[in-house]
Amino acid sequence: MTISENKIYPRTGDTETVYLKNVIMNPDIEIGDYTIYNDFVHNPCDFQKNNVLYHYPVNHNRLLMGKFCSIACGAKFIFTSANHSLKSLSTYPFPIFFEEWELDVKNITDAWDNKGDIIIGNDVWIGYEAVILSGVTIGDGAIIGTRAVVTKDIPPYTIVGGVPAKLIRKRFDDALIARLLELKWWDWPEERIKANLETIQSGRIDELI
Repeated sequence: MTISENKIYPRTGDTETVYLKNVIMNPDIEIGDYTIYNDFVHNPCDFQKNNVLYHYPVNHNRLLMGKFCSIACGAKFIFTSANHSLKSLSTYPFPIFFEEWELDVKNITDAWDNKGDIIIGNDVWIGYEAVILSGVTIGDGAIIGTRAVVTKDIPPYTIVGGVPAKLIRKRFDDALIARLLELKWWDWPEERIKANLETIQSGRIDELI
């Protein structure tokens, strides 16, 4: 059992920050250990209602998020049903209103283009009010800037920002990124992470034990 296993609030007296996996009830949302969400506007326990949008069971899409991610207030994850079909001559979602137009309910998903899962790696920082669109994969260690709109996959340890989100810079050189992806420190036992916290925070990778 990890220290984040059953605890909702990581900090005493702080009800604006939660261990996200412990407030999620939807089986199509999977969150890793220690990943946190902060919300100073709404109750952070309502993340799956307020932040995971157009996420309907009929599409079978998932939000998968790794360990040690930091999600800032107002970040949104927008799923398939927000993508009105571009195959149609009209963007109006007729299949949703099957009763009005005497359509077959089994064709309701024709109203939108299914882009698929949203996959967030480990140790990802998603900034204030950033938006992640369906079908996007964000690599380990990436940083998503404030109010960025992520429409395409983001490589590991890359900083992006803007609308749509574009590369600002890599966090480290290629050799160090490869080493970090090999180490996968987020999968270490708690005691090993604790023993290496000072080194992790200082950036001295060669001193990890």
